[in-house]
Amino acid sequence: MTAHHLLPADMRRLPLPWNDLTPERKLALEELAHTETTEQAALEALAAVLSAPPASPVPRVWSDESWELFDRIRHEAGYRLAQVMPTADRYTREGIADVLREWAGTAQPPVPTWWLDAQLDLIVEVLTNQALEGWAHDVLRWLQQKPYDEAGVAAAAERCVENGLASHDAVNLLHTLGAPHGEQALLRVVQDDRASDSSRSQAREALMWLRRPGYEARARQPQQGEHPLLPPALRDLPHSWASGFQWPAQLPENADNIARARAILEACAPTAPVPDPVPAPSWHSYEGEDEEPPAWLEVRAVLRDFMPYAHLVTEERMTEATRECALLNIPGVPGDPDSEEAAHFARRWVTWISGWIAGEVFSWLGMYVDDDTLVTPWAMELAERYARFGLVPDRAVSMLNWHDTVPSSREALARLAAEGRLPPEDR
Repeated sequence: MTAHHLLPADMRRLPLPWNDLTPERKLALEELAHTETTEQAALEALAAVLSAPPASPVPRVWSDESWELFDRIRHEAGYRLAQVMPTADRYTREGIADVLREWAGTAQPPVPTWWLDAQLDLIVEVLTNQALEGWAHDVLRWLQQKPYDEAGVAAAAERCVENGLASHDAVNLLHTLGAPHGEQALLRVVQDDRASDSSRSQAREALMWLRRPGYEARARQPQQGEHPLLPPALRDLPHSWASGFQWPAQLPENADNIARARAILEACAPTAPVPDPVPAPSWHSYEGEDEEPPAWLEVRAVLRDFMPYAHLVTEERMTEATRECALLNIPGVPGDPDSEEAAHFARRWVTWISGWIAGEVFSWLGMYVDDDTLVTPWAMELAERYARFGLVPDRAVSMLNWHDTVPSSREALARLAAEGRLPPEDR
């Protein structure tokens, strides 16, 4: 009977340890000396695995019960699968079927034969993918040692990402390689539609780490002859974006600090409803662990490194940071920095930065300024205005609540409540 091989023909011809599918492979690679010759053998092994196009996935229609049974296969029959098919040339559909039927006949609790027959194609696909993933994981980790052929190693890792083979490990390897070859490959990965969204996101994160010294070097350059984007009252703010523009709790309630707080709030005060509400500065997944972080967090990470203080938020640096975000292919970032879309992008971020700064001012005034006479009535009037027009309304309302012994605060809260503008928790 003809055997149906499941792994690429070139992989089946590899010598040990490169064709090893057992748990012993990891130990064998750990003991294998990293030389120019063995590194080349590893690259040839990866090329062999990638030589065949990936098989078309079988539609997955598994129930919760099916997933539970598959977990049992991995834990109860995994060792036997490795015993029967220890190398790539022996890994066949028939071999898997024989092992599973033998296991099902003695499993406790019993496994129904009809389930194995109905799900065999899907089981074979998943087991084969897991075997390849585990193999590539070990080989890519072995290659993380100091390479002899950085360009060749980077090219192999990039191909793994393109083909969805141990992509996480491949991106980690490119990150370890760094400049120039790893970084150049990562820049291609983030623009490659063949790579998964998670791979591109991981590649962007790696690139930000690799390129951060350049961002920080730009931030150290003095702002000379550049065009500020924030109002004058914000530009001498000593609190950094790295700390979220937070005002220290121990900051004295003196005339200078109160005057600065008032000047900032007046300078940022909205005159119309804000079209792009300012997101909360800290993001948490409330929908479940699998919820993806919003793309604006990646944009903020780049902008914050380019412009860590308010006086550095300039037209020139915003353009440079936008170009960098486009190079990283962050979703929602305009590709043309001279387009109207890019101008809107910059305006939105200026509003958000201003909002975060104003929000921290409201927090300081509410939580740490105990003398109501220092903030009455101007802070209450401004807080009501911010809440009405939707610029950091939660921070503005919180400040009003902190000073709710003041009549003007209670009156502002009552008006906002009547208009339905209070956050749900304050209604």
